[in-house]
Amino acid sequence: MTIKPMGLMQWLILMLLSLLWGGSFFFMKFAVLELPVLSIVLIRVSLAALFLGAYLFFSGVKLPLKWQCWRLFFFLGLFNNVVPFSLLIFGMSEIASGLAAILNATTPVFTILVAHFYTSDEKITTHKMIGVLLGLAGVTVLVVGDSLNTDQSLLAIFACLGAALSYAIAAMIGRQFAALKMAPSAIAMGQVSASSALLIPLVLLFDKPWQLTMPSIGTVYALLALGILSTALAYVLFFKLIASAGATNAVLVTLLVPVSAIALGILFLNEALKTQHLLGMALIALGLLAIDGRLLQRFSVRRGLI
Repeated sequence: MTIKPMGLMQWLILMLLSLLWGGSFFFMKFAVLELPVLSIVLIRVSLAALFLGAYLFFSGVKLPLKWQCWRLFFFLGLFNNVVPFSLLIFGMSEIASGLAAILNATTPVFTILVAHFYTSDEKITTHKMIGVLLGLAGVTVLVVGDSLNTDQSLLAIFACLGAALSYAIAAMIGRQFAALKMAPSAIAMGQVSASSALLIPLVLLFDKPWQLTMPSIGTVYALLALGILSTALAYVLFFKLIASAGATNAVLVTLLVPVSAIALGILFLNEALKTQHLLGMALIALGLLAIDGRLLQRFSVRRGLI
């Protein structure tokens, strides 16, 4: 497998993307203090749909109207937006945003496992198995370390892991778009639009927004940043990075997002992570590097194994 070298611009985009997605944990943690979960998710995806719609209009990309595409949009929106965003926000009502970001970094681990059973061409290889085992070891450290705390914090941890599993399922759904030859920005727009449609009745039924208290200006700013910066702009940058540097390089952002989230949580939310959280993050990071494969490949080349 040939991996494209990244130039300065690609590295800058990667770093900015890690800040935007790491910042999403900070913004969600801030918003959940004043608003219910489903309302936050609806505001996030609907704002993203508005700005992605504008982006498609000015870039000349058209959104497909076929039901075959929209059926996939609704499934993708459910598993890539509605379920994981809701579980993450619920989890952050009990645990630190940095810990939620660490748990969310297990997404590639779950993706490897789901792909092994879901596909015929993405079976687990040796280096992927090493990565999965390291990732699961990291999760074990996190869960066992927090099991001595309240049941709520343990439930929050499993909610964040459920979000990672949901993202993995969404990745399998996303594979079906390859045959449709659709622009990635159109896929992003379709899924957030479908997510908005799914969430509107749920928010009206459960959150009753007309009964909610008007959020503070700080929460409003957090919601705007969450929808516009951490969702719409982040999608655009991610697709540009894939186009210029390749998907293998783009997924390196998974290693950087927890670092950004932890830094923001410590600086602005007075959060503090325990030793087992950092140990768990280290094991998960090693697992992701093993799954990525390039370090093992370089090691093998130097040892003359390949």
